[in-house]
Amino acid sequence: MKIAITGAGGLVGSCLTNQMAADHQLLPLKHADLDITNKDAVFAFAQREQPDAIINCAVLNVDECETDRPKAYAINVAGPQFLAEAANEIGAAIVHYSTNYVFDGKEEKIYTIHDEAHPVNNYGQTKLDGEKAVTDACSRHFVIRSSWVFGVGKPNFLSIIHRNLKAGKRSKVVSDCWASATYVEDLVARTREILERQQAGIYQVVNDGICSYVEFTLEAGRLVGLSEPEIYDLIELISDAEIKRPATRPRYTPMRCLLSEEIGLPSLRHWKDALAEYISKTSNE
Repeated sequence: MKIAITGAGGLVGSCLTNQMAADHQLLPLKHADLDITNKDAVFAFAQREQPDAIINCAVLNVDECETDRPKAYAINVAGPQFLAEAANEIGAAIVHYSTNYVFDGKEEKIYTIHDEAHPVNNYGQTKLDGEKAVTDACSRHFVIRSSWVFGVGKPNFLSIIHRNLKAGKRSKVVSDCWASATYVEDLVARTREILERQQAGIYQVVNDGICSYVEFTLEAGRLVGLSEPEIYDLIELISDAEIKRPATRPRYTPMRCLLSEEIGLPSLRHWKDALAEYISKTSNE
């Protein structure tokens, strides 16, 4: 297939490009290549290139969505809508990534697509609005919610905590948030399977198991050879509220994918197994 990937310079976009380059004709696009918030530019691109699918990885981060609401709407809602409309016009499919932050996390449960979405921050709200815009605009839509994504290409907490621990660097760790962690390589592999099966809908793609940041940190430390007391000596446990970030985070948002199960796709491996592979692959970095 000929596939356009927007947000190709990010964690998911770069992994998609690396995994899919051998089997498909890719058009990896960064913001300088295509501004998804420019409707005319999006439609002109789609008409000119005629991709079979558009995969949208462009996103604005959680706290910036809170502090710059017009930009959040433009990137998380209007842009995806333009891409979906353009895809529909040329008969292409669209893959659009979303988030566990569409849920409020007030109940200790595993969330499915049957649970009502109640975002607690503007990031979650704009991502939810973006989902609706995409599903309304293009019949061949594949919305993929994910959660706590880690891997090569983005120095977020989950991606670098093992390096900090190994180096003896102290870190603050949020103690009161739980979710599903997702290894980007597994997320992208499942995205490819979803595209192959062509069953439109909303997917919730995460690695198996529930974890907190503390549990993730303990496992990362163990994998780099530290004992539990040694790990606790290197971390300071804090509540999410103590960080005083612009956006509130939901407390408990692990997810399960009913649609994957319906079309015969097995659960992704446990997050501990995925983390072990990631740390093994990056041990020399």
